[in-house]
Amino acid sequence: MLLFVIRHGDPIYDPDSLTPKGRLQAQALAKRFAIHGLDRIYSSPLIRAQQTAKPTSEVLHLPVEIEEWTSENLAWQDLSVQQEDGSRRWIFSSQNTLFRQNGDELLGFANWKKARSLEKLDTERAMTRIQKESDAFLERLGYQRTGSVYKIIHPNEGRVALFCHQGFSLLWFPYLLNLPPHLFWSAFDVNHAGVSIFEFKNNPDGLTAPRCIAFSDNSHLLLDNSLPYQFQNRIDL
Repeated sequence: MLLFVIRHGDPIYDPDSLTPKGRLQAQALAKRFAIHGLDRIYSSPLIRAQQTAKPTSEVLHLPVEIEEWTSENLAWQDLSVQQEDGSRRWIFSSQNTLFRQNGDELLGFANWKKARSLEKLDTERAMTRIQKESDAFLERLGYQRTGSVYKIIHPNEGRVALFCHQGFSLLWFPYLLNLPPHLFWSAFDVNHAGVSIFEFKNNPDGLTAPRCIAFSDNSHLLLDNSLPYQFQNRIDL
């Protein structure tokens, strides 16, 4: 199985929607997925994710199935911290070197919650929710989590897409890959309309583990000369 995880296009957060640029990015995604197709399309319940999925859904004549657990609003509760001025921001928006200080780089997936950079977060609540929902979702697709690997209960050769969010993805990806989240956040970020691809190879021994074969890929934007190739509207790529 190939699992495509797509961040929504350039957003307007209030009211929840896409900018004109974001709508063009969604169209570019549809052109990309029209080449090799998809078998299932899932989306966060938030409008910006659904609007990003819609052109692909229309081109491929596939319904968009809503996965409530992928809402960025839930991730915001888990991964935002209050600032001195009273505002809130994502923990992974902090200076990335903070995640690597005080020996935190020695922590693995089993004990990453002890990282000093995460003291203000309810990481137990965050990961309990994401683990439960992720395991249920992937089991429906044919893969049952067993420790850090997956038992293949129904070999799936399909191409599955999930349109969602930065905040959700940065919480989910470390669990999928069994990596310490604080170190993942120090090293990776996802772009608007970025496509990350995870291969669940159907191995003969009945076990698999997702391998990331593309991360936040935006090559589809190069198909449309009207779209600037940028990272989150601030860095020309």
